Amino acid sequence: MGTTRQDEQASAAERRRQELLEAADKVVLRDGPGASMNAIAAEAGITKPILYRHFGDKGGLYRALAVRHTDALLDALRAALDAPRDRRERVEATLDTYLAAIEARPQVYRFLMHPAEDSPASERGFDVGQHSAPLLRRLGEELAKVIAERVDLGPESEELARVWGHGIVGMMHAAGDWWLRDRPCDRATLVRHLADLLWGRLAAAGDRVGGPGF
Repeated sequence: MGTTRQDEQASAAERRRQELLEAADKVVLRDGPGASMNAIAAEAGITKPILYRHFGDKGGLYRALAVRHTDALLDALRAALDAPRDRRERVEATLDTYLAAIEARPQVYRFLMHPAEDSPASERGFDVGQHSAPLLRRLGEELAKVIAERVDLGPESEELARVWGHGIVGMMHAAGDWWLRDRPCDRATLVRHLADLLWGRLAAAGDRVGGPGF
């Protein structure tokens, strides 16, 4: 069956959407939380109404960028978890992957997690917290799935996996946010300290039978 005109239009719209997200990324890398719809439209060479037509409002654009960057982060975290290392090394590699990601693109991280104090008046109703919470929940649920697949936590395994998943993500987020701002130590030292905090219960748990191991 050949490609229909409707398929071609949908494909063209998706290509244009990705081009606009690339333009938004450039502005976010430059301006961080202060990235505005006006600046993004200018970078893309379009008017702001056209940008709104694709994303609705700043919340819609934020969600699209959050999915884009969260997908990339999850791919990197899965690669760290799947690498042929012993469990302690895998834990440290996973923590380091998260911290390396926010260190490499701090402006993107700040855009996703922190409100801008000098946003244009037309965008001051945008609540970063309302949109960043689902991003952290998604990371927590994905990590919970990995733990449930790989670690034998006994009869309460499913519940504990979700507690651990969300707890570890919360720890990484809070510690990473503080570290990125204050730089109290180098990244390797922070990774080691966080791994020490996690290690007691993780070291004692066995691998799930039939699972890929952790």
